Amino acid sequence: MTIRVLLADDQALLRSAFKVLVDSEPDMEVVGEAADGAEAVALARSQRADVVLMDIRMPGTDGLAATRMISEDPDLAGVRVVMLTTFEVDEYVVQSLRAGASGFLGKGAEPDDLLDAIRVAAAGEALLSPAATKALIGRFLAQAPDGTGPSERSDRIAALTVREREVLVLVGGGHSNDEIADRLEVSPLTVKTHVNRAMAKLGARDRAQLVVTAYESGLVRPRVE
Repeated sequence: MTIRVLLADDQALLRSAFKVLVDSEPDMEVVGEAADGAEAVALARSQRADVVLMDIRMPGTDGLAATRMISEDPDLAGVRVVMLTTFEVDEYVVQSLRAGASGFLGKGAEPDDLLDAIRVAAAGEALLSPAATKALIGRFLAQAPDGTGPSERSDRIAALTVREREVLVLVGGGHSNDEIADRLEVSPLTVKTHVNRAMAKLGARDRAQLVVTAYESGLVRPRVE
């Protein structure tokens, strides 16, 4: 299946460069371009996009607001947002993850990294680089307020089984299903089942939201280096 990609950035030249790159791949195509967040939301709906490459800072409706609008719209439940940012370690990225983004990528990333990011997001995986996990999530996420009280987060975590909680901790640590399967000595399919059940119980759109919950609940804590 072809991955339908929407480009949202106020810089036309950058959109053009991304379009040439994406359209060069046999498994993906650009289905629309937006210069602001409001246009991105409208095109995500009308063009049935699978993945939106979303700039954080845009005039009018910015990328954060647009991502939130997409994540809160049931009709756009299958749309994944990858935030594009100039600086990988940026508190805006924490806000974007809370808004529902699947992850983020620096604008200076290599072409192959950008293409891989689109595929990872389309597959429902979390696009969180090691630098992001250590320097950003560990630094901000566990302490920054998100509007969800500790008791509510605790209630959500309490709904998980012991095994689902173990899997959540490992997901929060950035491990893949195969790596988790090796650690727990179960099959990757079993891990996937636990991940999906945890997502359903926690109201998470994708794996990135499980990482957010793992840190905010205190199940995973940033390492002090």
